[in-house]
Amino acid sequence: MKKSLLVVATLFAAVAAQGQYAPVGDKIKTSWAESIDVNNVHPEYPRPIMERPRWQNLNGLWNYAITPKGAAAPGQYDGEILVPFAVESSLSGVGKTVGDSKELWYNRTFTVPADWKNDDVLLNFGAVDWKCDVWVNGVKVGSHTGGFTPFSMNITQALNRKGKNELSVRVWDPTDRGTQPRGKQVTKPHGIWYTPVTGIWQTVWMEPVPATHISALRTLPDIDANTLTVDVLDNAASADGMMAEVVVKKDGKTVASGRSINGNPVEVEMPADVALWSPSSPNLYDLDVTLYKNGKPVDKVRSYAAMRKFSTRRDDSGIVRLQLNNEDLFQFGPLDQGWWPDGLYTAPSHEALVYDIDKTKDWGFNMIRKHIKVEPATWYTHCDRNGIIVWQDMPSGDTNPQWQNRRYFNGVEKYRTPESEAQYRKEWKEIMDCLYSYPCIAMWIPFNEAWGQFKTPEITAWTKSYDPSRLVNPASGGNFYTCGDVLDLHNYPGPDMYLYDAQRANVLGEYGGIGYVIPENIWAPDRNWGYIQFNSPKEVTDEYVKYAEELLKLADKGFTGAVYTQTTDVEVEVNGLMTYDRKKIKVDEDRVRDVNRRLCNSLNKKK
Repeated sequence: MKKSLLVVATLFAAVAAQGQYAPVGDKIKTSWAESIDVNNVHPEYPRPIMERPRWQNLNGLWNYAITPKGAAAPGQYDGEILVPFAVESSLSGVGKTVGDSKELWYNRTFTVPADWKNDDVLLNFGAVDWKCDVWVNGVKVGSHTGGFTPFSMNITQALNRKGKNELSVRVWDPTDRGTQPRGKQVTKPHGIWYTPVTGIWQTVWMEPVPATHISALRTLPDIDANTLTVDVLDNAASADGMMAEVVVKKDGKTVASGRSINGNPVEVEMPADVALWSPSSPNLYDLDVTLYKNGKPVDKVRSYAAMRKFSTRRDDSGIVRLQLNNEDLFQFGPLDQGWWPDGLYTAPSHEALVYDIDKTKDWGFNMIRKHIKVEPATWYTHCDRNGIIVWQDMPSGDTNPQWQNRRYFNGVEKYRTPESEAQYRKEWKEIMDCLYSYPCIAMWIPFNEAWGQFKTPEITAWTKSYDPSRLVNPASGGNFYTCGDVLDLHNYPGPDMYLYDAQRANVLGEYGGIGYVIPENIWAPDRNWGYIQFNSPKEVTDEYVKYAEELLKLADKGFTGAVYTQTTDVEVEVNGLMTYDRKKIKVDEDRVRDVNRRLCNSLNKKK
């Protein structure tokens, strides 16, 4: 009888919580927004590349308050916010702007599962924009700056093992009134600049770990040597007595393994019939990674890896080509900004998040340029599993310099303060660290155009030295320097090769931008923008195919990759292949798929 009453009470509480929540605002929304369950928001495991079986999701309704910057913690809260949606978003249930003169506070309670009693507990944040401080039961447990990367805090000493615990988070985000990397967020959205994103925008979760535990993995394939190197990082102060073991599996069967001690990376010799990863065959290997201390296993995680290689090589015609697994490949995909009309930075659900990737694959592309944003870990895992190559941008920030190379060649660097430069370097390193092991990532792009561009040769050299396994595109469409692996041009609307570098791979990092307004599916009825605009799917498709045919000719002349703008409309930009709400496809998919596949396969004859 008591159990039945408990079930009824739990169901009533869940229905009551759902009844109090509603998205806000009158903007368009995706179909996924209609099925938001506040008790089951983004329930998927948030870090598939390093997975433990036990964890607790803290997404859902939290208390929130907006207070003057520097004020004490609020005595009472303004209402409830749905985590992990930014406070400015519709799906947060709040829809308010915070600004640089105020701070956003979060608060909730939680309990620690009884079977975690002998474990340490890590509190994990997928991403919080931009500066946050965290307290558990009034005890400060940590701080973090950086709006795009995950971070963890060991909260064990602050916990009540029995009963409720109180979690408080304070966030400050100056948007474009600060120098931090911010992507396309601005205080006053207009044109190609979008709504601010403040606060928690990825999953918050806890996991139990042993006192000595695996903290990160760095996985490096080498198809030429047929080895897989896994650096198993742990939180121990010393490597004495520690051993790491990596077991590689395919279809549930062990195919290789390796061990190391004294903090050395594990070097695994892969089988002779190794299966390589590519867009047509995205083969992945499962990894069981175990950490031993004095001969006894203390921690174990599951992961995955792929055997693949991204490089460049000069072909028989003297053109430097992008290569995958030592074969020429024309890398072609859309500019993907990852914005949502209802969740801003945050997709309404996992199904929504991967929908864009699946459509990209279905349209015949083999690559995505992730544009000045970093996605949740589950996005990159879906690219890994489905064979989508990723060119990864660094989110831009700070003052945009003029488009004049002479300012750089003369050594004049007036656009970054030491503080701003330190922020950039810290956050770029953290982005590379958290994405290092994802097989899909082929290229790092430190700068987009001239937005915040500074010390380009130095930043490019550091990026390449920090990760020699990937290509570095110094500045996509920016002020050009003879450094890195790629010369990247932008040209709208049609493709054009107005510069050429015989020593590097040449790509068209942006082109297209074909606009088409579907009135019932736009963000703002009185404002819409595209480089050129047409009035029907046929007209848009005709123009798209015309540009693609021109690009095919330029591929013969030297282009070895290209990016079409863009996957979806974003706010008042109406140049997407889909509408912002993802409810309408704006092109003839069969015709687009056909010409895209021809482009992606255009270099096959030049092996």
